[in-house]
Amino acid sequence: MSGLTGISKRNPLLSVFLILCTLVIGFIIIGPIVGFLISLPFFEGTMFDLIEQLQNPGQYPELKTPVLITQGFATLIGLILIPWLYLYSQERISPLGWVKKSPASIIIVVVLIVIAFMAPNSWVIEWNTNFTFPDFLKVFGEWAREREDAAAELTKLFTVFNTLAEFVMGLVIIALLPAIGEELVFRGMLQPEFYRASGNHHVAIWVTAFIFSAFHMQFFGFVPRMLLGALFGYLYLWSGNFLMPVLAHFVNNGFMVLMMYLHQQEISKLDIESPEAAPWTAILPFTLVFAGLLYYYYKFYKNQNSVLI
Repeated sequence: MSGLTGISKRNPLLSVFLILCTLVIGFIIIGPIVGFLISLPFFEGTMFDLIEQLQNPGQYPELKTPVLITQGFATLIGLILIPWLYLYSQERISPLGWVKKSPASIIIVVVLIVIAFMAPNSWVIEWNTNFTFPDFLKVFGEWAREREDAAAELTKLFTVFNTLAEFVMGLVIIALLPAIGEELVFRGMLQPEFYRASGNHHVAIWVTAFIFSAFHMQFFGFVPRMLLGALFGYLYLWSGNFLMPVLAHFVNNGFMVLMMYLHQQEISKLDIESPEAAPWTAILPFTLVFAGLLYYYYKFYKNQNSVLI
């Protein structure tokens, strides 16, 4: 079970360093450059005009398609193709070997676990959104708020879906590709290495979840995203099936995209982008449902003799 017990015989911290270097080179450098070049035919202007407008993308609605294409290729190349090549070239491992068949009932349980978790996590989202840094971290807090506002402006740009085609494109780029790529890098590659370094599954899951959240560079959503990362980590550990965290990640992002689209089409009144917590009359029962389903998932795989803690 290579995805859980480790993927390398080298020093695990060296492996972590190399994986993070691969992540930076692919996702921050190579992927965006390729995506930028491919997006040029979808922009009415010169390459230099596009570079200039990308400095303030929220002011230019026509940048939505170029931005989505750039983001999509950054994820495809930086989080999927290059990490996959790294695994195969270094360890002769294909992530497809981590995927196992699961009964439909468990797939449904994972979907319900993620949706049920949204209610209690909404309380954490509201708390984290309104968090105030102490005076000695005032400069960092101001920088973090600027980053958060810039990310919110960019998100608003490419989550306005005027057509069904734009919704499908958003679903692929915002939900499907990150679900595969981020789970490949964080749960598939980093989590096993932190386990090899610490010898403790809990430490491996939470350290990976911390880095997973930090990777997004949105500190006013840091804690709820870290909790999600930990949830994905336990779903992977208990099942030994890489499909489970990928599915959970896709459901989380995809549900958000779907609800945005339905709200914009005035089909649903639920504003999923609101940072306000769900009412306690919803949080309490959904928390119980979440806990019950998660325990059922754990017991199911315990009976299957998977790696459990």
